[in-house]
Amino acid sequence: MPMALSPRRRPREELESDDDDDTSSPDAKSNPQPDVNGNSSKRTRLTTSNLSSSLYRTPHSSLLQREKLRAQGGKRDYQPGSIVRVKLTKFVTYTDVEFHPGPSLNMVIGPNGTGKSETDNLRKGEVAYQSQHLGRAKEASEYVKHGCPEATIEIELAKDGKNFKSNIIIRCTIKREGNKTTFTINGRNHPKKAVVDLTRSLSIQIDNLCQFLPQDKVVEFAAMTPVELLKSTQRAVASQQMIDMHEELKDLGRKHQHVQAQFVADSDSLANLEGRQRLQEGDVDRIREREHTVKRVHDLEFSRPFAKYREMRGTVDGAKQRWKEAKDELQRLEAEVEPAMRRVNAKQQYMEQTQLVVTDTKQLINNAERRADSIDRRFSDLHDKHNQLVTSAEAEKKSGQKHREEVLRVEHAIKTLERQMEQPPAEMDAAAYNERLREKRRAIQSCKEQINELKEKQTETTERGREKQRRIGQARRDLEQLESQTGKQSSKLQNASVEVARLWAWVQQNPSHFKKHVFGPPIVECSIKDVRYIDQIESLFQRTQMLSFTVQTKQDFKTLSDQGSRMRLSEVNIKTMSAGLDNFPRPFGPEEMRRYGFDGWAIDYLNGPELVLSMLCADMQIHRTGVTIRDTTSQQYEMLQHSDISAWVTSKSSYRITRRREYGPDATSTQVRPTRRANVWTDQPVDLTAKRELQENIAGWEEEVAGFEAENKETQGRILTYREKIQNFMAEEKEISDEKSTLQKALSDFKALPTRLAAQQGKIAKAHEAMAVVKERIRDISNQLDDVAIQRARVALEFADAVEVLRIAHSSLHESEIMLIEATSDFETLRDHNISIRDTLEAQRREVTTTGQELEALKNEGQRLVNECRETLAEHGEVFQTFVQTLSKLSPEQLEAEIDSEKARLELMHEGGNSSVIRDYEKRQRQIDNLAARLEELNNGRTELADHIARIHGQWEPELDSLVGKISSSFSHNMAQMGCAGEVGVHKDDDFDQWAILIRVKFREDEPLSPLDSHRQSGGERAVSTIFYLMSLQSLTRSPFRVVDEINQGMDPRNERLVHRRMVGIACGIAASEGTEPDNTEGVEGDEGASRGGGSQYFLITPKLLSNLTYERGMRVLCIASGEYMPEDRGRIDFRGNVDLMRGLKAQRARVAAM
Repeated sequence: MPMALSPRRRPREELESDDDDDTSSPDAKSNPQPDVNGNSSKRTRLTTSNLSSSLYRTPHSSLLQREKLRAQGGKRDYQPGSIVRVKLTKFVTYTDVEFHPGPSLNMVIGPNGTGKSETDNLRKGEVAYQSQHLGRAKEASEYVKHGCPEATIEIELAKDGKNFKSNIIIRCTIKREGNKTTFTINGRNHPKKAVVDLTRSLSIQIDNLCQFLPQDKVVEFAAMTPVELLKSTQRAVASQQMIDMHEELKDLGRKHQHVQAQFVADSDSLANLEGRQRLQEGDVDRIREREHTVKRVHDLEFSRPFAKYREMRGTVDGAKQRWKEAKDELQRLEAEVEPAMRRVNAKQQYMEQTQLVVTDTKQLINNAERRADSIDRRFSDLHDKHNQLVTSAEAEKKSGQKHREEVLRVEHAIKTLERQMEQPPAEMDAAAYNERLREKRRAIQSCKEQINELKEKQTETTERGREKQRRIGQARRDLEQLESQTGKQSSKLQNASVEVARLWAWVQQNPSHFKKHVFGPPIVECSIKDVRYIDQIESLFQRTQMLSFTVQTKQDFKTLSDQGSRMRLSEVNIKTMSAGLDNFPRPFGPEEMRRYGFDGWAIDYLNGPELVLSMLCADMQIHRTGVTIRDTTSQQYEMLQHSDISAWVTSKSSYRITRRREYGPDATSTQVRPTRRANVWTDQPVDLTAKRELQENIAGWEEEVAGFEAENKETQGRILTYREKIQNFMAEEKEISDEKSTLQKALSDFKALPTRLAAQQGKIAKAHEAMAVVKERIRDISNQLDDVAIQRARVALEFADAVEVLRIAHSSLHESEIMLIEATSDFETLRDHNISIRDTLEAQRREVTTTGQELEALKNEGQRLVNECRETLAEHGEVFQTFVQTLSKLSPEQLEAEIDSEKARLELMHEGGNSSVIRDYEKRQRQIDNLAARLEELNNGRTELADHIARIHGQWEPELDSLVGKISSSFSHNMAQMGCAGEVGVHKDDDFDQWAILIRVKFREDEPLSPLDSHRQSGGERAVSTIFYLMSLQSLTRSPFRVVDEINQGMDPRNERLVHRRMVGIACGIAASEGTEPDNTEGVEGDEGASRGGGSQYFLITPKLLSNLTYERGMRVLCIASGEYMPEDRGRIDFRGNVDLMRGLKAQRARVAAM
C-alpha cells in the first residue's frame, strides 16, 4: 500500500502572510480569465439572471486583457461530453437564460435561493436521470416555473469526433400537465433511454458521488462506507472491464463460498451417514438372515395345501373303489330276500290301514266332545242372562220407590210456597236510600279533595325546602373549597377558562363514562414543590398546556372530545398518555448538571399525577429543561450551545435553542424571553367578601327551611282530621247500604215465589211420568225372563243328543284299537322271523351311504384344496410356484416337521431391531450414493471457480493497486501542500464484497495517520479530505465534467483558502502558488485536455467566497444575479463593466500609493 510522508508543517502565520503578499502586491503576476461568452465581444442579453465572469488580481487594460485571455483560453478545448452551452426557458426560477461554461474550472456563485443548484442539475443531465440522484425534486413537473405550463432545457455537449462530428444538442421539454417529458437529440425525437445511453457512452455518471456531489448529497458522501467508496471510485476512474472484473469476482466469490459451504455440509453429512451405516451393518445382516428364515417359514406354511392335495388324491381313489364295491353287494342281497320281504310288507300295509281307522275314530270323538262343550257353554250363558234380568227387575222396583218419595217431598214444598204467597213483605223507598248513600259519598269525596290540596301544598313546600337544602350544601362546599388549596386552584381554573372549568366539573360528576381515570388540567392537578422556583416553572407553560386534560385511552379521548362538542366548548385541549415517567429519563446526572449551572430539571420541582407529568415531558420536555435561580454565565452558555440541551430557564430569562443539523454543528439560533411572574400556583388569601356572602346565604336559607317544616307539620294535622271524617262517613254508608240490601232481597224473594211454585209443580209431573216408565220396564223384564226359560229347555235337549253321539264314537274306537293290536302282533311276528335278513340289508345300505358320504366329503375337501392352492399361487407368484415344486416329494407330516425345524431355528435368532431398520439402512445407502456423486460435482465446481477467481484476480488486483497508488500519490501530495498528510490504500479481504478504499489522514504533527470518518475528524477536516480525494481523481477521471456543490461551507477560512488554491492549480493544470511542482501523476491515464493544462470540466458551486482568493487562466466565474430586486430593463446591468471599473479604481489607488 503506498504511503505518504508528512512534510514539515509551515506555521499558519507564514501561510497567511504569503496569501496577503500574493493578493495585495501591485506587481504580482496577473491571472487573466477568458470571457464567459466565448469569442464574441457582444454581451448576451440577460432576462431572469445575469451570468458574468473574469475576475482579476492585478490591474491592466480591460480591453487588452480580454483579447489576450480570449486567445489564451481558446487554446483549451472542450473534452468530449463536456458542457459547451446551456439554455433554460421557464425553468424553476429562470424565465429565459443562456450561458456558456468554460472547459476547465467553473465557479458558480450566487446567494441562496437564486437557482445555483437547479442550473447545475441541468449541467449534469437531470433530464436523463431520476431526480432522486440529485436530491431535489421528485417529479419532473416540479421544475416548471410557477404559473407556466411547460419548461424547456437545451444543453450543448462537446462532440466526441467519432459518433458525432459536431456538438451534441439535447433538448428536453417538461409539461406540467400529466408530468410528461419529451427529448430531442440534434433536433430529432428520442426516448429517454436513448438520452441515458448517450450520457453513459460519454462516461457521465450522475449517480456517482465521486463525480457528482450535489449540495444535498454531501452528507451522504461523508457517510459512504469504504466499500461503497471503492465502487464509486472504480466507476469514476477505472475502465468498464475493471469494474466488470470486480463485479464478477464478487459474484464468483459468493458462488465459491456457497459451493464451499455446501461441500463442507455435504461432506459432514456423508461422513455422518457412513458412520451410522457401518454401525448398523451387523444388525442388518442378522435382520436379513432372520427375515429370510421368516420368509421360508411363511412359504412352508403356505405350502401345506399342496402337500395335503397330493395326499388327498390317493385317498379319493381308494374311497371311490370302496363305494362301488358296497353298492354292488347291496344289489345282490336285495335280489335274494325279495319273496320273504313281500309278505312282511303286506302285513305292514294292513297294520298301517288299521292305524288310519283308529286315528279317524279318535278325531270323530274329539269333534263330538267339542260340540258337547259348546252346547254346555250356551246353557251357561242363558243361565247368566236369567240372573241379570232378575237383578234388573229388582233395581227398577227400587227406582219406583224413589220416585214415589220424590212426589211426596215436592207436594210438601208446594204447600209451603202457597202459604208464603199469602204473606207479602213491607214496601221500600229505594230513592230515599239512594239519596242518603249519595250524600255520604259526596262528603267522602269532599274530604279527599281537601286532603289532595293539602298534599300538593305540602309537596310544594317540601320541594322548596329541599332546594334550599341543596343550596345550603353547595354553599358549604364552596365555602370549604374556598378555604382549601384545591378550591383555590379550581377558582383559578374558573377565572382562566370558564369552558374548561365547566368540562372539568362534568368529568368529576361523571367518572363512570370513562374506562380509566381522566386527569384534569395541570392548573388543578399539579403544584410547585419549592416556591423559590415558581416563576421559572410557570414561565415554561403556555395557556394551552396549562389547560390540557390528560386521558389514558383513545376511547376516553373520543368520549371527552364528544362531550366538549355537545357542551359547545371551543377551548378544549386533550392529550393521550399511557407511558410512565420511566420513558422520560434525565439527559445526564447531577454532577454534569451542576457543571452547566443548573439546580435541577423542571420536572424535579413539580408535584402531580405520574401520567400528567409524563404528558408534560412529552409535550414540553420538562425532563430535559434545566432550572436555576441564578443567571447563566457566558462560559456556561457556550457549553450549552454545544450540548444536547435545548431549553433552560433562569431567574430572569428563559432560553430555547433551535439546531439545524443539516447545516452543520454551528447552525443554531437561540430564543430568549424574560421570566414572567407566577399567577397560577401562588398561595393567595381567601376572598373574605365571597366568604361572607356564602355565610349570609346559608343563614337565610336555614331560616326558610325551618318555616317550611312548621308549615308542613300544620298541614299534616289537617290531613289527619279529614281522614278521620272519611272513616266515619264510610261506616255510615255501609249501614245504609246493608239495610237497603236486606229489604231488596225480601222483595225479590216474594216476587220469585210464583216461579218457584211453577217449578215444583213441573217436578211432581215429571216424577209421575218416571213412575209410569219404571212400571213399563218391569213388564219388559218379565217377558224376557219367560223367553230365556224356553231357550234353556231347548239347549238341554241338544246337550242330551250330543252325549249320545259321543258314547257311540267311543264304542267304535274300542273295536278299532282291538283290530290294530291284532295286526301289529301279526306284523311283529313276521318281522321278527325275517330280522336277520333285514339287518343284513340295513347294514349294507348303511355301508353304501357311509362310503358315498365319505367319497363326497373327500371330493369337497379336494376341491377346497385345489381352490386354496390356486389362490396361493395367484397371490405369491412364480417364485413361490418354483418353491412349491421343490417340496413335491414331502408328505404333510414331513412338511410340518420342516416347519417346526425352521421355527425352532427362528426362535434361536435375536430379533436385532424393529422392522424399519432395513428400510432406514437402504434409504441411507441411497443418500450416501447421492451425496458422494454430488460431492464429486461440488469439488469439480469448486476447483473451476477457484481457478476462474485466481485468473481474474491476477488481472484485476494489479490494476487496482496501480490505480489506487496513483490516487494515493496525488492525495498525499495535495495534503502535503497544506502541511498535512494522507494516504489512500486498499483493504483486501478473502471476501471480495469487503474490499474497500481506506483513506487515512492526519492534520496535526503529533498524531498518527487515522482512518477518515465522522468520529475522528471535524466537519471541516472531512470536507478538506473529501475535496482533495475528488481532486486526486481529476487526472484519472473518465468523466467529461464533475461537480461539487457548497463543499466549502464546513471549512474554516484557512482551509478554504488552501483548498481553493490547490483546486485551481489542479483544475487549471498549473502548479499552485506555493512554489511546489505539479503532481507527477497528473495527466496519467487522464483526459487529453490534461496534457495542455488542467483536467476535465469542473464545477464548484458556492453561495459565498473569501476575498483575495487565487484565480488562474482557464477558470470561469459564473455569477448568478436573480430575484425581485432586478430591474425590468436587464440590459442596464453590466457586470463586466463593473469589474473593469473596479480594476481601474484599484490600479489608480496602487499608482497613488507608489508615488
